[in-house]
Amino acid sequence: MVFAVQDLHIEFGPRVLFDSLSFVVEQGDRIAFAGQNGAGKSTLMKCIVGAMEPDHGKVLLPKHTQVGYLPQDGIHISGAPLLDEVLGSVGNIVELQQVVDELSADLLQMPATSPEYKDTLEEIGRLELILQDRDAARLRPRTESILRGLGFADKDFTRDCGEFSGGWQMRIALAKLLLQEPEVLLLDEPTNHLDLQSQRWLEQSLRTYRGAICIISHDVALLDNLVTRTIAFHHGRAEEYAGNFSFYLKESKLRKEVLLRQAKAQQREIAKTQEFIDRFRAKATKATQVQSRIKQLEKVELIEVEDDDAVMSFHFPPPPPGGHTVVKLEKACKAYGPVTLLNGYDFTMEKGDRIAIVGVNGSGKSTFTRLISGTEAPDAGSFAFGHHTQVAFFSQTHADVLNNDQTVLECVEAAASRETRPMVRNILGCFLFRGDDVFKKIGVLSGGERSRVALVCMLLKPANFLIMDEPTNHLDFQSQDVLQRALAEYPGSYCIVSHNRQFLDPIVNKVLEFRLGHAPRLFYGNVSAYLETVEAEERRLKAEAQVPAAASETQPVTGNRKDARRAREMARQQRNKVLKPLQQELEQVESAIALKDERKEDVSAELERPENMCDNQRLMELTQEYQLLERETETLYTRWEELSEEIELKTAELEAEFGPLNA
Repeated sequence: MVFAVQDLHIEFGPRVLFDSLSFVVEQGDRIAFAGQNGAGKSTLMKCIVGAMEPDHGKVLLPKHTQVGYLPQDGIHISGAPLLDEVLGSVGNIVELQQVVDELSADLLQMPATSPEYKDTLEEIGRLELILQDRDAARLRPRTESILRGLGFADKDFTRDCGEFSGGWQMRIALAKLLLQEPEVLLLDEPTNHLDLQSQRWLEQSLRTYRGAICIISHDVALLDNLVTRTIAFHHGRAEEYAGNFSFYLKESKLRKEVLLRQAKAQQREIAKTQEFIDRFRAKATKATQVQSRIKQLEKVELIEVEDDDAVMSFHFPPPPPGGHTVVKLEKACKAYGPVTLLNGYDFTMEKGDRIAIVGVNGSGKSTFTRLISGTEAPDAGSFAFGHHTQVAFFSQTHADVLNNDQTVLECVEAAASRETRPMVRNILGCFLFRGDDVFKKIGVLSGGERSRVALVCMLLKPANFLIMDEPTNHLDFQSQDVLQRALAEYPGSYCIVSHNRQFLDPIVNKVLEFRLGHAPRLFYGNVSAYLETVEAEERRLKAEAQVPAAASETQPVTGNRKDARRAREMARQQRNKVLKPLQQELEQVESAIALKDERKEDVSAELERPENMCDNQRLMELTQEYQLLERETETLYTRWEELSEEIELKTAELEAEFGPLNA
């Protein structure tokens, strides 16, 4: 046992969060705490770590058990360089050695066959491994590896921690926990501020983590890939499920169906018994049987089936009609001091585009959203909205400019138009403001609540172009689902900055990747398709990096020119046999793409002509042709990527066998 929760009871006023909550966490467990926002998940973590006292019950932690806790917010570290701060978090090696010595002394007093002997021996082994890891020669490289995995650059290692913003502060705290390797990790939304690459790295690290992990997250992919148990909190009760998050969703529905059937069967039996009592109550000959059934009814424990939380839905206000081109950047440049984010970049967004914007933090994603929203101008180049483009922009900074003296309801009603004002209470409910919550002052809201208010204000604005910067960071699964379904039905265009693959995959058709020091790259398909392409690139680059070594090993040591000529001839024959057909097809595909792109430009120009915009029949024909060209181009690009990857892999194989092919 790593720790146990025993008969925990927590209440706030009349509201009971937990009643007699008990569970045990074993070594190596991966547990998800599930439930709606406000169900008590974060409160439970605070009780486990000792930051909050329960009303009743207790948390049992064995002696020397270390618990590491990552809260959602409130982290601020400063006063030391990044690398020194994280290195210094591992504690005093002397203290660890003293713990090992104490446990070793206890071991001598225990029977060798007892369970305590085995547990103590395992704990000594674990601590000795930590002592090994904290050897100065191993500790620094491991620390640097963790920091790089979480997205820090080498040049960040000497920066003062106080220079980093809130999201990076969370990464610093997470790096310290991963280096310390406590027996228990309590992680409250650890991926909220991580980009896709850092998320993938963290997932791998957590899967191989030696201790137990309890996690709160709205990242379904992470939970499904990591956890093996789920504890779900709902209306003051907790239920345990022996599986990941998706298993919990399916199993909870099955349990509810079984409970409903049992409740209906019980009600039928109660009705029959009550009917007998009412029918024979006045008959003296049946008095004994009636009294028996009355007592029987009194002893019945009613099966209670909790009502599901109301499933709410939201629909965007109808967008105003707009032109084919939504927004356009030409030769755009943007830099902050010595850091160049865009350099002569061209970007055109067209009607129907649904783009996910991804990339490491600091690569320019949020800056790009400000450029295409018109709230910030490029340093050079041009920016223009398309014909009748009307934009609605959600940025995390919009939460900071809300009026603190207004209530939530007043703030949102002020942002709504006459057409959308009737939708205000419904959409507030969709995004976790229910009942009296709408009368709270903006000034008393948490950062996450303010962010949700700003999001609601943006969603009520009629627009045909939506720009959203991390819209799901403070939404629970139900609210994410409401927003996802609304976006799937939305007929306009949008760009979304997010690293939430589960949210993005069903609703985007392109991915725009930002990389430090490189121009943004556009990929067709959803985020999963983009990740597959990037992983294939990484494998190809790895294979190419191995070619020089392999080629040098296969170079002939003899100076025989005849053998060398023979080898070159074999290489030429193999190249013609293997590579030439692929290269010819690649050239054909490239030519076809060029032709399609030319025709797309012609059709796009036709769509912009005023006489065509007034001719519905012509407009429909051009739109259908453009959509067909888009689909055909996507197919060609997919084939181009397949051929390019195959050519590079075959080239690497041939060069590994025969040496450089152009020698």
